[in-house]
This record gives sequence, structure tokens and C-alpha cells, in this order.
Amino acid sequence: MPIDEFPAAPAPDFDRYARIAVVHDWCPNFRGGERVLAQICKQLPNAEVFTLFDFLPAEVKEQYFRDVEFHASAANRIPMVRKFYRSLFFFCPFLIEQFDVTGYDAVISSSAAFSRGVITRPDQPHLCYVHSPVRYAWDEQFSYLQQGKLGFGPKGMLYRYMLHRLRTWDTRTAHGPDLMLANSNYVRSRIHHIYGRDARVVFPPVSLKELPCVEDKDDYYVSASFLAPYKRTDLVIRAFNEMPSRRLVIVGEGQQSASLRALAGPNVTFSGFLPRKEYIETLARAKAMVFAGCEDFGIALAEAQACGTPLIAFGRGGAVDIARNLGANPEPTGVLFKAQTIEHLKEAVKRFEENSHLITPQACAKNAQRFSEENFDRAMLESIGAVQALHRIT
Repeated sequence: MPIDEFPAAPAPDFDRYARIAVVHDWCPNFRGGERVLAQICKQLPNAEVFTLFDFLPAEVKEQYFRDVEFHASAANRIPMVRKFYRSLFFFCPFLIEQFDVTGYDAVISSSAAFSRGVITRPDQPHLCYVHSPVRYAWDEQFSYLQQGKLGFGPKGMLYRYMLHRLRTWDTRTAHGPDLMLANSNYVRSRIHHIYGRDARVVFPPVSLKELPCVEDKDDYYVSASFLAPYKRTDLVIRAFNEMPSRRLVIVGEGQQSASLRALAGPNVTFSGFLPRKEYIETLARAKAMVFAGCEDFGIALAEAQACGTPLIAFGRGGAVDIARNLGANPEPTGVLFKAQTIEHLKEAVKRFEENSHLITPQACAKNAQRFSEENFDRAMLESIGAVQALHRIT
């Protein structure tokens, strides 16, 4: 069904649907996906969270998930599982199917991989918020295999076969939800290409009230993300190594932390993970945020805009939804570059500096209003009402 043909949604019937199961892939720490999860739970009385792995600190739960009950899979109790849980991806479809949510009045899945496959009743409303189809099982499979140095030897062939099995399961479960929501137009196009389904675009929530617009910028650029291969922080560092007069601050940690530090030149510094207040201040004072990956949405990019910080980003993925590209909009908020190469990124930095007077902090902050928590809440409640209406007895 084309996106504009979805029926108008009534208000959610919370008297009838009092018990909601919210299924989330896993909670290793509090990043973008978990912020979406927290905002969903904030709207829903008596929501309970089902997740494969729960490593959230008590203080995070107290702040963002107060009075929310969490149910983790049996694998969460494996000794030292926090160090290797990602390697259990082949086991996760089985684990997600072991959650019994059939006694709940409605199910919301928050999915970048597995949660959408939870088993539901035929008459049970199921709304799925898609952060991304499984990246490493579909179009990004070859990139992940290459980065993991998995060729066609025994180990490589085993991984390829397991990914093949994951694609089969992923396709089989794609038609379980009544309605899919995509976090960006890029993810919406991937949903249509992979599953043959249409989806509504609902941008993730950004807490604008804690993100002040700062006009007085410092002389550094910032890159903020989990340091995983697909984020392409390596490309940003290589480009800035060739621009030694420009300062770059890397915010975040991840599996590439050690290798990226070894790659960086003297003009590149690493802050690691920062407390929320320091993180916001670092974003807000930066000359611009630089991002070279293909992100499904990119809450950090939207947060930078809310702080009045322009974007220099690869022109694919969620960055296309977030940034108003220089030369294509009357109030530009960033520069998008066409290819993931050092030369394209360097040229984008040069273009930004030559035209920075055209990209104002006020325009960036105004642009970020589209990603408010209020807009997210409204769209989610309308979508919940829509799936409830499909199952309502008249």
C-alpha cells in the first residue's frame, strides 16, 4: 500500500490495550536505539521490555526506564556474555522466538535485526519500528565479511552460510507486523527493496530541550559515534591526517578504538565516551560535525543540528533526511559529499569553509525541530491506534 494510502488512525485505546510488550533486540548500552526504546516506554503505561541482552546500568534504568520491567533471554546469564554477545547472532532468531508475548494486548517491536520475529497471535496488534533491516545479512554483508577478513576458507564459508540462514528467517518473519515504521526514508527504501513492504517514516526523537543552540564556535571539527567499521571513522581520520592544520575531536569508543588511535595523526584527539553534559558541550562548540558512514538515521547528527552545528556528511542514508544540503536549499545546514573517499571528504571540508557564512547556527537549530520528541510521540500514538483499529471488534 502506498504511504499516502494508509488509513487515518484513531486514538489508541489504552483502556482495552493496557498491557504492551515492547521487544527490543538488545541493550548493550544507552545509544540511539535505546533512546527510541525509552521514549516508547515513556508513552505507554504498563509497558514491559523484552530484550535478548540487558547490560544497561542501574542509573540509566532509573533515569529512563523507571518502573519498567525488563525480561532478558536465557543467554543473558551466560558468563562473560557481554564480551561476545554479538558473535551469537546466529542463535538470536531462536532466542527471540522463546519470548512468550502472546498474553499481551499489543506488541511493539523495536528492531534492527531480530525483535520483529517475536511470535504473536494472529489477532494481536503488532507495530514494528525498524531502525534497519539486518545490516550484515543483506547489502552490507560483503563489507562486514571483508572487515572481518572472512574470505572463502572454512570459517568464512560457515559465516556466509549462517548469514544465508538468517536472511531466510528474516524474510519469513517480515510480514508478521501489521504496520512497519521506518526511522528514515533510506530505511523505508530498504524495507521496500528487501521485504516488498511499504512503511511510514517516523524520525527518531531528539531531546531538543537539553540541546542549546551555540553560536560562538571553537576551531575544531567533531566526529561522534560508536567506533564500529560501518561508521567509517577511519575515513574521517585519514582525511584529517592529510589536513594537519585542522583539528578533529573523536567522541566515542567501540571495537575499533585501538586501531583508530593508532591511525590518527597529531591533529586528531580522542575523548572516549563523554558524560551527557560534556558530550553536548563538545557538539555545540564544534565548527562542524563530520560523518563518513552510511547511517540508517543518525541521532548524533540531528543532535548536532539542534546545537547549531553544521554537518559534513556522506550523502547517503539518514544524513540526507537530516542535513539541508548547501546549494540545494535556501537555508542550508550542511554539506553532503557523494563518495566515501578521502578526496571527496577533503573537498567537502573545503567547500564548507568557503561557504560557512551561508550556514548559520540558527538555521541548523530550526531544522532540528522536525525531530522533536513531541513529533515522535504523536506519530507513534497514531500508528498504535492504526494497528489497534485493524483488530478492533465492531
